Amino acid sequence: MERFLQYALAGLSAGSLYALVALGLVLIYRSTRVLNFAHADMATVGTFIAFSVITSGLPFWMAFTMALVAGAVIAVLFYFGALGPAQRKGANHLGQVILTLGLSLILQGLTVYRWGAEPERFPFPLSDTKVWKVGPIFVSELALGTLAAAAAASLVLFLLIQKTRLGLAMRATSENLQAAQTLGIPTRGVLAFAWGVAAALAVVAGVFLAPSSFLDPFFMLDAMFKGLAAAVLGGLNSLPGAVLGGLILGVAESLGGAYVSLEFKTSLAFILIVVVLLARPEGLLGKEFQERV
Repeated sequence: MERFLQYALAGLSAGSLYALVALGLVLIYRSTRVLNFAHADMATVGTFIAFSVITSGLPFWMAFTMALVAGAVIAVLFYFGALGPAQRKGANHLGQVILTLGLSLILQGLTVYRWGAEPERFPFPLSDTKVWKVGPIFVSELALGTLAAAAAASLVLFLLIQKTRLGLAMRATSENLQAAQTLGIPTRGVLAFAWGVAAALAVVAGVFLAPSSFLDPFFMLDAMFKGLAAAVLGGLNSLPGAVLGGLILGVAESLGGAYVSLEFKTSLAFILIVVVLLARPEGLLGKEFQERV
């Protein structure tokens, strides 16, 4: 049982990062019906900016703040400069997805040009080697910090969407864009804000993932794929589903590596997703979109 709890906790820590990525993907999909394939690269640029600020001698909190702002600004500029105009000109969903792929390639190139392709160690105030004993299990300082950061980011997003006028405008815009415009809601600004918040969530995941791996221009790709899988598992139009999907995927991956094999752990997690989607094609908490004509 102790071994099971130990691996389950490790899975929750990894799954919380997948959940943050999934939350951003779902937030964008709910508002614009677009899958953002530049999501990981926005997080990568933000994380590299945090790396540059920290290595220049400035404190972590300043680096973290600048990383969040940078990720959000990239997303907002992309919406106003490319996606929004394309939508107004009637671009179909595939064309909009291709725009995000183009942004992904641009950001990858800029990252390699500015910081190079060599892996770097990300300096972080929390250690993954310092551990505490909590009951029968051991937990690292970094794992606790990751869980706390993911929980705090999820809570802030929940409060923003459910308890503020801006959140109400975001929900109205995602439900019916034309009706929201008729009511006088500035939908372009609301959608741009949703893109910025989604990118900031991905940056949080990137900053807390970087210390446990080498920082390179592609370090977020695995988290991106698993965040997308978590979003599909939970339901692409459900924010709670994104969190649930991320945690389930992380725990399934960890337990699969412990009790089956390390080589099979990712496969086992995705087999679980296939089984769930066969029973519920819309995801665990997802609902079929109702488009009003």
